[in-house]
Amino acid sequence: MNASPILIRLQEITRHFQQGELRVEVLKGISLEVAAGEFIALRGTSGSGKSTLMHILGLLDRPTAGRYLLQGEDVARLPDDRLSELRNQMFGFIFQTFYLVPYITALENVVLPGLYGPQTGRRLRQRGEELLDQVGLSDRMTFRPGQLSGGQQQRVALARALINDPEVLLADEPTGQLDSTTSAEILQLLGDIHQQGRTLVLVTHDAATASHAQREILLHDGQLREG
Repeated sequence: MNASPILIRLQEITRHFQQGELRVEVLKGISLEVAAGEFIALRGTSGSGKSTLMHILGLLDRPTAGRYLLQGEDVARLPDDRLSELRNQMFGFIFQTFYLVPYITALENVVLPGLYGPQTGRRLRQRGEELLDQVGLSDRMTFRPGQLSGGQQQRVALARALINDPEVLLADEPTGQLDSTTSAEILQLLGDIHQQGRTLVLVTHDAATASHAQREILLHDGQLREG
């Protein structure tokens, strides 16, 4: 059986921030390969650089130096409009804080990123309904975030991340605000999504959460090592 192609390749990625005269080194020569369809966990303590790395992976931030090859294309120096296009096409995002718009319904939250894509209004709504059904919220489509539990809100966020059918799902501490039972349900959903063939990168501080991935990579002081 042929190995899956490399989807993401990072080569000696660094990221620093300037705070007055102080230079803060967050990522220190990160090299990483992620194969298409792989499920990896990036695990590290607070301050290890894992969220910064996720933002670079998802084209939400640029590295200070190094090369980022996405499907073989060096994206580290692309113009902003091309980065936005790639980000919308290639990536879905789930965060610890759900970032739902409070005054619109669950369904409207789900379809929101799709308004910038090629799907028509009717097809977009149908896709949103299908995704909410997939995450077990077919009876909550007209509810606003304030009417939903934390776990239900994260399910809405998960459906929203899938609306544009991204190749890569990036989940940054997706269970960080959830109880253990709800966390297990969200991790099961993420596992199901991976089984459908999607590439999944899970960022977490928790070893038990990271154990759900196929491969665990540890971040310490801005550097990587295999788990």
